Amino acid sequence: MTAETFANKNQRAVEVGEKAFRYRVAENWPRLPPELNLIEVTAVATDSRNRVYVFNRGTHPVAIFNPDGTFKSTWGEGVFARAHGITIGPDDAVYCVDDLDHTVKKFSADGEFLMTLGTSGHFSDTGATSVDYRNIQRAGAPFNFPTNLAISPCGDLYVADGYGNARIHRFTADGELLLSWGEPGDGPGQFHIPHGIAVDHSGIIYVADRENSRIQIFTAEGQYVTAWNDVARPCEVFIDHASNVYVAELGFRAGMWSDTHPPTPDATGGRMSVFNLQGELQSRWGGGETPCSPGDFFAPHDVWVDSDGDVYVSEVTMSAGGNRGLVSPDCHTLQKFIHQSKEVLR
Repeated sequence: MTAETFANKNQRAVEVGEKAFRYRVAENWPRLPPELNLIEVTAVATDSRNRVYVFNRGTHPVAIFNPDGTFKSTWGEGVFARAHGITIGPDDAVYCVDDLDHTVKKFSADGEFLMTLGTSGHFSDTGATSVDYRNIQRAGAPFNFPTNLAISPCGDLYVADGYGNARIHRFTADGELLLSWGEPGDGPGQFHIPHGIAVDHSGIIYVADRENSRIQIFTAEGQYVTAWNDVARPCEVFIDHASNVYVAELGFRAGMWSDTHPPTPDATGGRMSVFNLQGELQSRWGGGETPCSPGDFFAPHDVWVDSDGDVYVSEVTMSAGGNRGLVSPDCHTLQKFIHQSKEVLR
C-alpha cells in the first residue's frame, strides 16, 4: 500500500496510489441525509454528468449523489430482491443486476422501468440452488444468480452469470440472446464465479474469474485469448476512456467460502489495482492491513471511474464479515478517490 497522511490547514487527507495514478481520499463522502441508510453498497456507477448512482441493500436501493457528495434522490424502492451490480450506458440508461431475482433490469436515469433480461424468480438448471458456486454441476442458460453487466462499443450487453452458473451471455441491446460461453472449472474458458465484466474500446471482453483469482480475456465471440494472474479474487473490472484497467480485488481476508483458506498465511486482503491493456501493473493500493481506515479496504466489490478520472469503490462490508463481527458496523462501504493528476487521463 502506498499511502501518505498529511496536514492541510485543519483537514487531514490521505493519498493512495502511485505515479500517474495517485489519489486523495474524499473525506465524509457521500453526505447522507438522516433518513438514508445504505446498509451495504454493492455497486456504484456514474452517468454523463458524473452524478453517482449507489446501488445498495438498504430501503432505498438506488441513491443518487452529486460529485461533491450532496444527496439528490432515490428510486427503486420495492423493486429488487437483492442489489448486486449496476452499469450506466453512454445514453444514461441504468442496468441493475439482481442476483437473488435472477434478472437484469434496465431503467431510465430517473428510474423508469424499460426492460428485463431473464425471468423474475426463475433460475436455470445448473444444479446450483444457492450462491455457492461449488454446487454447480453444469453450465446453463441465463440466469442463475447473475452478478454484473458490461456494454460493448456496438451496444451489445454482456452478462456475467455468476454465482450459480459459469457462463457469459451476450445479448443485443434489445435483449435478444446471441451466444453464451463457459463452464465450471479452472481451465482456459472455464469459471469459478465469473463475477465482474468489462469490454474495452476494441470489443475485447475482460472477465473477473473470482474464485480462480484471474482475469480471463476473450474476443467478442467468446474465444479465449489469455489470462492475468496478478490479482486476488477479483470482483469487478472497469476500463476507463484512456484504456486503463481497474480491478477491485476482494482478497483473502473477507468473504471466504466455508472450508476454504487463503493460499498463504500472509495473503493479501482487499485492494485496488490498475493495469494497462497488456496486463502490466501500473498502481496498487489497499491490502486490508487496516481495513476500515481511509484508503484501505475490507471487501472491495465494485469499481467505477468517472469522466474526471475519480475512482469510486464499493465494498460488501456486512455480508463479507461485518455481520459476524470481523469489522465494526461503521466500517466504510463506499469510498471516493479524487485523481491528483487528471491531465494524464485527458
